[in-house]
Amino acid sequence: MKKLTAFWLSCLFIIFTQPAFAELTPALWQVEKQGKTSYLFGTVHVGDTSMKGLPQKIEKAISNSDAVVVEVDLTALTAVQIQQRSMPFLMLQNGRTLDSELSPQSYQKLDQYFGEKNINIKMFSLLKPWAVLLTMMQIELQNAGYSDEFGIDKQVLASAKQKNKAIIELESLEQQMEMFTVLEEHSDLMVADTFRQLNQFDKSFLRLINGWKKGETAVLTEAYEQSFDDSEYGQLNEHVLLIERNHKWVKQLEKPLSEQSLFIAVGALHLGEENGLIKLLQAQGFKVSRI
Repeated sequence: MKKLTAFWLSCLFIIFTQPAFAELTPALWQVEKQGKTSYLFGTVHVGDTSMKGLPQKIEKAISNSDAVVVEVDLTALTAVQIQQRSMPFLMLQNGRTLDSELSPQSYQKLDQYFGEKNINIKMFSLLKPWAVLLTMMQIELQNAGYSDEFGIDKQVLASAKQKNKAIIELESLEQQMEMFTVLEEHSDLMVADTFRQLNQFDKSFLRLINGWKKGETAVLTEAYEQSFDDSEYGQLNEHVLLIERNHKWVKQLEKPLSEQSLFIAVGALHLGEENGLIKLLQAQGFKVSRI
């Protein structure tokens, strides 16, 4: 999985020492073509209390748009609906179990991790390895005071619905789940990568979040470069989670962008680099500039 977009966390004291999020300046981009002006905003999917409340320039851009575009609108689904639609992707079938999908070394690492938290790993025996790793992320997030409640995507959706803006989804929940199934054969590498993130989150996640809050795009570029290496797994990871989706999204957006003003809010690492949305939109004749 993406190393730095797995949302690894730092010390709780930042919750009390960061200025109000509405006073900060994450990067916002303007997209123009044929007299239509739209907006492109890179988000983070979780946040802490310091990130409550969108900056005024973001609220204004949403107000000026005809519709808001997001990766997927989970707020439109109930918890039961999310569970029912997710389970077929999360569960192992045909007698397979978590320990049968991993090397003994990887399974032992997970067993030790959950054991230290007084959680019996047998609870997860029928879950696919990537689903168990997502559970680990959720545990770390909650312990550090981060949740999707203060995630920027959720706040953008709340603002859009308050302003009665139409919501356009780029993907379905099922399509997002399917991404991880492509990576299943690399489960041991995913486990190793997750534990590496656990050892680095103070310097990686904190730097990424603080850079994002200040609109420091160089920090996002650094995060991207650190997230993917030249290994077969690293390249597959980048292709499945970012590049393939970015190209698909631009095809979906090209016609709507010429017809109406959109506020596009997707994960921040989707914007930069050669196959990022900024350059892909520019290649289609759009003028993209930071505002």
